[in-house]
Amino acid sequence: MTKQSLTVTRRLFGASTIALTAATAGGALAKAKNKEALPYKDASLSIEARVADLLDRMTLEEKVAQMECVWQKKGDIQDPDGKFNPAKASKVWPNGLGMVARPSDQQGLATTTGAGDSGAMGNRDAFNTATHVNAMQKWAVEQTRLGIPMIMHEESLHGYVAKDATSFPQAIGLASSFDPDMATKIFSVAAREMRARGANFALAPVVDVAREPRWGRIEETYGEDPHLCGAMGKAAVIGFQGETLPLAKDKVFATLKHMTGHGQPENGTNVGPAEVSERTLREDFFPPFEKIVKETNIRAVMPSYNEIDGVPSHANKWLLTTILRNEWGFKGVTVSDYFAINEMITRHKLVPNTTEAAFRALKAGVDVETPDNQTYGNLVDLVKAGRISEDEINAVVTRILELKFQSGLFETPYVDAKKADSLTAAPDAVALAREAATRSVVLLKNNGVLPLDAKKVGKLLVLGTHAKDCPIGGYSDKPRHVVSMLEGLEAEGKKGGFSVTFSEGVRLTEQRIWGQDVINFTPDSVNDKLIADAVEAAKSADTIVMVLGDNEQTSREAWADNHMGDRQSLDLIGRQNDLAAQIFALGKPTVVLLLNGRPLSVNLLNEKADALIEGWYMGQETGWAAADILFGRANPGGKLPVSIARNVGQLPIYYNYKPTARRGYLDGTTSPLFPFGYGLSYTTFDISAPKLEKDTIGTADSVVVSVEVRNTGAVKGDEVVQLYIRDDFSSVTRPVKELKGFKRLTLDAGASQTVSFTITPAELQFYNMDMQRVVEPGTFTISVGPNSVDLKTVTLTVA
Repeated sequence: MTKQSLTVTRRLFGASTIALTAATAGGALAKAKNKEALPYKDASLSIEARVADLLDRMTLEEKVAQMECVWQKKGDIQDPDGKFNPAKASKVWPNGLGMVARPSDQQGLATTTGAGDSGAMGNRDAFNTATHVNAMQKWAVEQTRLGIPMIMHEESLHGYVAKDATSFPQAIGLASSFDPDMATKIFSVAAREMRARGANFALAPVVDVAREPRWGRIEETYGEDPHLCGAMGKAAVIGFQGETLPLAKDKVFATLKHMTGHGQPENGTNVGPAEVSERTLREDFFPPFEKIVKETNIRAVMPSYNEIDGVPSHANKWLLTTILRNEWGFKGVTVSDYFAINEMITRHKLVPNTTEAAFRALKAGVDVETPDNQTYGNLVDLVKAGRISEDEINAVVTRILELKFQSGLFETPYVDAKKADSLTAAPDAVALAREAATRSVVLLKNNGVLPLDAKKVGKLLVLGTHAKDCPIGGYSDKPRHVVSMLEGLEAEGKKGGFSVTFSEGVRLTEQRIWGQDVINFTPDSVNDKLIADAVEAAKSADTIVMVLGDNEQTSREAWADNHMGDRQSLDLIGRQNDLAAQIFALGKPTVVLLLNGRPLSVNLLNEKADALIEGWYMGQETGWAAADILFGRANPGGKLPVSIARNVGQLPIYYNYKPTARRGYLDGTTSPLFPFGYGLSYTTFDISAPKLEKDTIGTADSVVVSVEVRNTGAVKGDEVVQLYIRDDFSSVTRPVKELKGFKRLTLDAGASQTVSFTITPAELQFYNMDMQRVVEPGTFTISVGPNSVDLKTVTLTVA
């Protein structure tokens, strides 16, 4: 999807716009109550009864309008200054409108403008977004025939993507925390900030299993493992929505995306075909979606751009109806990815025109077209031509209306614009962003230099352009303040009494605007001087902290042929290795901290650095969290949610491979640079061999496996205990190991704790030759450890 970017300059919008106050909203509702008492407006009736009554009153044209959305065509309903124009809206949408995309987005008033992409214009703040949403809802409720409120969707990958909203670590960083409870807290904050501005529908979380590190969107995912993706995705959904319906007033609907195969595109390029079998889909890509559909009240799913076995997901009835609805029992709406239905024409070459695209998508099971009406405007004619029945339209609109009633919009369509700002980036949200950043980093190497001692660090030199100009990853707007690494370390120096100096060292790009199409890479002539200056500065330093990695332009979503984001190499981009090699040659104590969104082949850094930290994109509190980690106030406990390859030739490198894979190379090893689940600490832990409650169980039985975890070091720290299972012999081949459970725990020095996992038939079953889930009798290797390699095992027999 085309998204909102970081921008360098922001322009406050709407100083002259008047907010709809609670009193005004109340007056409008009072007027509505004076009209005919219609059953669908009676909150005492069941949602089923209200939907049936409303649907029965709707014309075909009004029904189809509920399946449509506006974003790039917002100029049709707004004045040139961005103010909503109800007269224009009534002219263009006489039958109402179902959804508005990105109401916080100020850009894109002209139909030719890439709304929200270039970063040329700042977005609405909290007050102006809420005011804008209220104006649109007022039109929908009071000036359309039936008064149906609209869904307002926004992005919220790692926090609400809006001006001033709280920005948390990027999704791949959150996955590194192995902490679903924290994820629930984070997305509860995101929901609160969204709902305060009138948004009620989040296009998140991403639960694609990511097996392709060249793919620029890997940062949006929770990594390569189905179990981890499912656990973190479920936690995010609960954070957004809560666990009951209708929605609470500070909750929003979540959207599972992108179903599916998106995370292993051919050639590593975005929207490439997913050449995977049904077995691979069911065993690796489906599980996060299925788990969340069956275990939460998720009410929205978004298909993926890619094709599977020759069929694009938006035209795949087997995927969206047979599997999602019939097999898993999904009851909510399916929402197209941006422009994806039209891409059946422009990209997939599946159909010749918009009529056929609409026909294929509707028949496959796509309920709502986003972000604009490119094809679904043809649905009325398709019904009149007899190719689609009105009953099919009714089924879709029933689901949409159920969503709107469950959201509480019919009773409370407006928000208090005056309160929106105070609910944005509140102190508890900022504190959580800092905590999340410290819990998400992964310590990859430490020869004893960390944690730094303020009394011994001496002259500290901070290197790297992004130590000062801090990236926070794709799907970000501009928070109120982003704490850079340099800011955090300068404050640490002032407090600890040591000097901190900065040298840029190396620059990657001249801008880092995520949505800008053109990338202006920094010329070698500029970096030659920056590297020379950094080396000279390093000669007088006692300790060096070097910040390397990527930014929002060097790896990102490639959403158009003129907007690339995938990379053919896994190496550090540009001249970063040149800088690193010259700094390492000086022999000074050097810590490298990576800020990036995709796993990088950091062979030189691993070989030469005294300490290496994978920070991912750490969010708005980067600098404070980095100082906490570097100086030992926080002990790193994150684990890698992906395997890190030594080079691109090793791909694919995911850990849960089949027994015949990874035989070896003539000229190298098949082992990763760092394995899945890996991460060090400032302390050490011992995890005992696993003990089974009983050695033999039946195929329908469960068993508890336990380990004793002891902190054998000198300081308090976190360990993530990981459970892996291998079916030793089976009727179809199985992976060498699969993650089936994990538990993050905190232990004081010398303390111990028993950690137990219950192994049920769900952890032992697989798809047999007939594609039926079964537990086969035989032996299973049960492994427990701190990562996917350093494991202790016990054998379970299933009779």
